[in-house]
Amino acid sequence: MHTLSVSSLNEQIKSLLESTFERVLVEGELSRITFHNSGHIYFTLKDESSTIKAVIFKANAVKLKFKLQEGLKVVLDGAITLYKPRGEYQINCFSIQPSGHGALALAFEQLKNKLSMQGYFDTSRKKQLPKFPKKIALITSATGAALQDMLRVANKRYKLLEIDVYDVLVQGERAAFSIANAIAFSDTRDYDIIVVGRGGGSIEDLWAFNEEIVADAIFRAKTPIVSAVGHEIDWVISDFVADLRAPTPSAAMEMILPDTNELYQYIDSLVSQYNQKILQKIYNSKQELSHLMSLYSQHSIEKKISHKIDEIKQFRDSFNQTVSFKMQSFSKEVDSIKIRFPHVIESRINIAQNQVLTLQKMLESNHPKLKTKKGFAQISKDSKVIDIASLEADDIFDLMSDRVIISAKVLNKIDI
Repeated sequence: MHTLSVSSLNEQIKSLLESTFERVLVEGELSRITFHNSGHIYFTLKDESSTIKAVIFKANAVKLKFKLQEGLKVVLDGAITLYKPRGEYQINCFSIQPSGHGALALAFEQLKNKLSMQGYFDTSRKKQLPKFPKKIALITSATGAALQDMLRVANKRYKLLEIDVYDVLVQGERAAFSIANAIAFSDTRDYDIIVVGRGGGSIEDLWAFNEEIVADAIFRAKTPIVSAVGHEIDWVISDFVADLRAPTPSAAMEMILPDTNELYQYIDSLVSQYNQKILQKIYNSKQELSHLMSLYSQHSIEKKISHKIDEIKQFRDSFNQTVSFKMQSFSKEVDSIKIRFPHVIESRINIAQNQVLTLQKMLESNHPKLKTKKGFAQISKDSKVIDIASLEADDIFDLMSDRVIISAKVLNKIDI
């Protein structure tokens, strides 16, 4: 029996495997995925009881529409190959499809979830569109029907508008790059609004607007962006990232541009409101002026002088009435006094005479000369009548009766 080297055996096995399994479709779950710097992707495909290694090289990996994820169930289209240095066989994948649904649908959901987690769809970052744009950019195919629809609506609604068209690829491998570049460039040109769009088509036709490079360009733009892709039922990633989603390209122009006829009606309404407000303002001003004139008339110098004159006149009349009343009252009192005066004087004289007689009698009764009591004398000192208790030793005083005045000196004082 012929002896083989390891390399020879592996070579024979390689030839046998690759000739026998030159094209296989294998279903299983992805595991242990490695994204190499070279662009190749290495992974393991497994089911409940077995595993097999697999690789998809860069040339085929760049064609993948979705991202390989751990546990994702897929169908591999490839061939069995043997890696001779290690004697390991693997599947060389030509393409990979998600098991159960399309690759584009899965790619759409994967990118949508990724961008949502990164805040690309947050309403808080949505920019407000100007109400009356002056200059807009249309990023679409210059030969497409969508452009003609947008220009027709714009010309009908709002002719006071400057429109620049950026001709881009809207489908195919280079479309996403073309759209993203146009967005980035137009964002530097001071437009009020940028509209990105195209007409309807299949999911493959619209796929450029589902690419991450386009979503990034919309997210970074400082200019408000409107996504107007396909028909109303079509939803693409750019719709979620843009500041406004329009169901169709023509609807986008209706949403962002004012209607000239509506503006005319609005202006007429404003004029009517303005005239009404002016008339009301004039009326209010007249009322206020009339009120001020009335106040001025009431508080003017002439009015104040006239008012003071009236007050003086009233005061004078009141004074004259008061004086007249007082004079009348006084005249009556004088007449009464004239009648009563002699009687009052006579009565007063009689009373005074009686009082004089009474005082005279009292004086006579209290005069020392009239006092006849024995052993009693009036004590005086320095011509003033005093009490005996006020005398002190060596005081000189007078004792006076009705017939005799004796000068004496106090030899001694004894209190009893």
